[in-house]
Amino acid sequence: MDIATICGVLFGFITIVGTILYESNDPAVFFNIPALAIVGGGCTCATMIHFSLPQFLGIFGLIKKTFVVKLPSQPLLIQKMVDFAAINRRDGTLALEQEIRKLNDPFFARGLQMLVDGQNAESIREIMSLEVQYIQERHAMGKKILEFMGASSPSFAMVGTLIGLIAMLSKMSSPEEVGRGMAVALVCTFYGAFVANMLFIPLAGKLGQYSKAETIIKEMIIEGICAIAKGENPTAVREKIHVFVSANRRENVKVKV
Repeated sequence: MDIATICGVLFGFITIVGTILYESNDPAVFFNIPALAIVGGGCTCATMIHFSLPQFLGIFGLIKKTFVVKLPSQPLLIQKMVDFAAINRRDGTLALEQEIRKLNDPFFARGLQMLVDGQNAESIREIMSLEVQYIQERHAMGKKILEFMGASSPSFAMVGTLIGLIAMLSKMSSPEEVGRGMAVALVCTFYGAFVANMLFIPLAGKLGQYSKAETIIKEMIIEGICAIAKGENPTAVREKIHVFVSANRRENVKVKV
């Protein structure tokens, strides 16, 4: 669970809503169905036009990942690799088969299964690297969709503003209609700026960071399994994976060999 994302979204909404309640005598004016339709509907339709339907539908799963992040800790991963290297040298590769059932990471389990099946380090690296590349491309596409939505929301807010101003200017003789048109115009601008800067753009950035973190974890898994496939000892496996940990954190990552 990504506490930072949840707290940021929650406190952001509380700040905006609290300011509205404090400053406005009638908070209901900030809820405008035509403005919601223009910004929300326009942004959604433009995104569906720009991207394919599977790409558009896939964004919901990627957004979920920005809130629920399931990445193994680096010290725990290194310890597992060291233990697997020790089992491989002591009992042989086939002894690792029972360890596969204990893994919750499908990527890790698949790589270890290829090792047990007798594939060499080069084949394992090639196959697993292709999978990492596909994951990166999928995350990059999700990031592009969120960035597009963040860019299009203010644009459709401007469309709503223009519609409201046109409606206002065409009915200058009726003060009530003038006020309604101005409300749609200003509330559209508010909606567009809010969803773009509070949701879409920050979520795109968080997805990019999550993708980089997941890539590092998977690269650690690849290097560890390939090192085990080459028959390297536990100490060598540990030192090889340690390069993925920042220098100031390596002393804190205590792994038993």
